[in-house]
Amino acid sequence: MSAYRDGDKVVVMVPSRLSKAEEEQWIATILERLEERERKRRPSDADLESRARELSRRFLDGRADPVSVRWVDNQRTRWGSCTPDDGTIRLSTRLRGMPGWVVDYVLVHELAHLLIPGHGADFWELVGNYPKADRARGYLEGVAAAAHLPMEADAPGDDPGKDAHRGDALHRDQRYGVAG
Repeated sequence: MSAYRDGDKVVVMVPSRLSKAEEEQWIATILERLEERERKRRPSDADLESRARELSRRFLDGRADPVSVRWVDNQRTRWGSCTPDDGTIRLSTRLRGMPGWVVDYVLVHELAHLLIPGHGADFWELVGNYPKADRARGYLEGVAAAAHLPMEADAPGDDPGKDAHRGDALHRDQRYGVAG
């Protein structure tokens, strides 16, 4: 038995030996499992905000308190962005379906910007509280390289004179984000 998406349709395959009642029961079970799996891989804005608050509590002593956290589909060269002045965090929908620990890293990165707007040593120290920060950065750098996206130049130890935001509107508006 299996199920997969084909465009807007879900195709469920069950053995022909099942009775009509068994078939209906298995289809309902399979569809429920598929929905749960997709929900976990594609959390809602409310799920994202709840996760951000939990990560703030666990890794930033609860000091980062976002006003809103939501998915956006207009970020093509960055994974997330933050506007410290109004407390908003936005994550690129390109992150949906990536491992949860990668999404968590981007959330921690953006939450840290609510406390420290720039990318100095104090900022990276906060981000480093997340135990999979280096692993997640490597994962995102690999994805960015494979997609030929600009690479982040504001990583710890990079030349502080480099502008990872390349003077774009997000930077001029004092918004910060994980490039990639």
